[in-house]
Amino acid sequence: MARSALAERRSPLRCFPGEPTPRLYDRVVEVLRARHYSPRTEEAYVHWIRRFTLFHAGAHPRELGEGHVNTFLTHLAVKEDVAASTQNQALAALLFLYQHVLEQPLNRIEGVIGARKPKRLPVVLTSDEVEAVLAHLNGVPSLVCTLLYVLG
Repeated sequence: MARSALAERRSPLRCFPGEPTPRLYDRVVEVLRARHYSPRTEEAYVHWIRRFTLFHAGAHPRELGEGHVNTFLTHLAVKEDVAASTQNQALAALLFLYQHVLEQPLNRIEGVIGARKPKRLPVVLTSDEVEAVLAHLNGVPSLVCTLLYVLG
């Protein structure tokens, strides 16, 4: 088998092209697959675990703890300005790593600066837009919509 094909086969999700996969990632993928996680979840979790270890200069997660997870998640929110759902996905990946792969569940993760949730502004029609809509209605629908608009 060619060297590149072997490296690609050994590397989960091609995260480490041209290099043998670190044993930690092999174990993560093994546990994810044993628990029947989806391939997309597998890809996301491996990504966040890799980002976490790289953020801490390649230190093995066994050497890191709650404070390091807190620092990483806060960095994502403050420096990288990620969405709240992205930060939550990174947290889920790290909780999975510590609980199911390393079998060292984390204690409470406190003091994390949360990512901002996007503000959802309601869509409201202007008076002119409402008039334009009502102008296209006739009969009972026109009466019902006009009453709803006036009474609302």
